[in-house]
Amino acid sequence: MDGQQLESLVEQITAEVVATLAAGDGTCTASCGGSCSSCTLCVQLTPDRVRSILDAGASRLTAAPGVRVDPGVAGMIDHTLLKPVATRDQVAQLCDEASEFHFISVCVNPTWVDFCVQRLQGSGVKVCAVIGFPLGATTPEAKIYESEQCLLRGAGELDMVVNIGALKGREDELVERDIRGVADACRRAGALSKVILETGLLTDDEKVRACQLSRAAGADYVKTSTGFGAGGATVADVTLMRQTVGPLMGVKASGGVGSARDAEEMIAAGATRIGASAGIKIVRGDG
Repeated sequence: MDGQQLESLVEQITAEVVATLAAGDGTCTASCGGSCSSCTLCVQLTPDRVRSILDAGASRLTAAPGVRVDPGVAGMIDHTLLKPVATRDQVAQLCDEASEFHFISVCVNPTWVDFCVQRLQGSGVKVCAVIGFPLGATTPEAKIYESEQCLLRGAGELDMVVNIGALKGREDELVERDIRGVADACRRAGALSKVILETGLLTDDEKVRACQLSRAAGADYVKTSTGFGAGGATVADVTLMRQTVGPLMGVKASGGVGSARDAEEMIAAGATRIGASAGIKIVRGDG
């Protein structure tokens, strides 16, 4: 489907939603049982939200019973477990949930890559590993080695933490080299690279510069947060990142995205990927 066809489809869907709203009596026949006149997640009663999500890149919207966020949103979620105390049984559960709900990937620490690749074999769910996590303060060479090891073991995506101190110290050459090493390793392996900026520690100017350096280094995505630093994803940061990198680069909102409403707002702001430990809650339309 080309851009013109997609825009036409958006217009048709939006027109149908608006027509339903105009003709209806303010009640809903979807998952709320016809009593959600104030529901902010219902596609019948919030056509502006429908348009914003579709314009941001979502492929489908539905109001199926029990799930008020489109199941297609699951294909934008990295189902995440990065706690240092995570056990094998918990990682196994993460993988099984990702298979059941058709999340695009599981995001785990490097030690779990082998296990997850085996557990997810044939499921279509990718394994995403974090690099230089969570501080970003290892050397470029260490990040390249860690990347290559994860890729050899079957990881299909890598989320690396930018060298935050070098960024704040305006050592842009080092920052770009650090990112490029991981991005190049991913490209050779046919994998995707994402750069975690840790936005809670940066000024807006530093966020813009980090996005520009990530794009120059050939990364595929920029990502808001580790979830271990100060703050998490915000609509303002996702908007700024999208404006900086343009339409062709990915933006991942991660850190504190814990509900369907959070995910909806991040997608509307320009996120094309969501990193969350609350993926099931999101696709079920909770919160």
